[in-house]
Amino acid sequence: MRFLFRTDYAQDIRLITHRGEAFWYGLLMLLLSVAPIMLPEFWLAQLNLILVYSLVGLGMMILLGYTGQLSLGHAAFFGLGAFVQAYLVNRGWPLLGAFSCTVLANVLMGALIALPALRVKGIFLGIATLALGLIVEEVLIKWESFTNGTSGLNVKPAQMLGIVFNTQSSFFYLALGVVLLSTLLTLNLLRSPTGRALVAIRDSEISAQSMGIHAGRIKIAAFMISGAFTGLGGALYAHYLRHISPENFTLLLSLDFAFMVIIGGLASIHGVFFGAMFIVLMPPLIAIGKDFLPQAMANTAGLQNVVYGLILVAVVLFEPRGLYGRWLKTRAYFQLFPFYRRGMFRRQRAFQKSERLH
Repeated sequence: MRFLFRTDYAQDIRLITHRGEAFWYGLLMLLLSVAPIMLPEFWLAQLNLILVYSLVGLGMMILLGYTGQLSLGHAAFFGLGAFVQAYLVNRGWPLLGAFSCTVLANVLMGALIALPALRVKGIFLGIATLALGLIVEEVLIKWESFTNGTSGLNVKPAQMLGIVFNTQSSFFYLALGVVLLSTLLTLNLLRSPTGRALVAIRDSEISAQSMGIHAGRIKIAAFMISGAFTGLGGALYAHYLRHISPENFTLLLSLDFAFMVIIGGLASIHGVFFGAMFIVLMPPLIAIGKDFLPQAMANTAGLQNVVYGLILVAVVLFEPRGLYGRWLKTRAYFQLFPFYRRGMFRRQRAFQKSERLH
């Protein structure tokens, strides 16, 4: 088992804390770089979708995991990003220029949504964002000059520096580059004073305000940053599908985004990717598993929703830190074997001074 000894304060904010992390991340990058060569077309498409959803997960994690603001309307940001990107690219805009305008549009929308949402908290904030998401969904359907209504839009393939990303393999490298850059930006944000203010508001808004943190401004910034990452994911999603319509961005998609960060592991960048893999890979795995089930059970309508619900309840009851938390415990088991014992990392009960005297 590895032990890290702190020798200076800079160690707490390093991106890579030790050589072991550098080795495993380097190995992961090597495997990802050869993934288009090794994977079949179907599984490569699923990997591309995981990368797209990971961008949305980064936005959701900043808002829900690190700021504690519940949003059930993030499909609105996702859909707006997709349609702005499609509208601009179809009119000959360069890829980076379209990305920039898409991010700007979602930042403005995040600010507009945050202003009225600041007056509510908790489940009431979730209901407010849900209503706003439904409003945006209806606007996308009715705004036919922009979205072409329910018929949707065909989207030109992404193109940059003479390279056309019109295949799953080429799109993978574009999506991977955007996700890596966005992950680095997120990690640096969390190491900054703004990132620490986000966490302070999540843990105790009153205590954060007593330390001089302007909670309203930080919450608005969280909505804006979250909208930017989600809109960027929507832009990539438009190039991934090559045809989008308002029906792609419904309430169920917003719920999937919320489930993604909860099941993956709140307040964890790793949890974003675990959650994205769960949301994307679960439907094809369920379809494969139906071949091994009795015919009556396999043909049951809503089997996927039942599985989602059971897994979500199991995560909330037995593993609040999500899939990433389970991975940490599994890794610790093998690192400490045979000295690992049940409940070793369970949080101890906090006693008051008067209780210690009895």
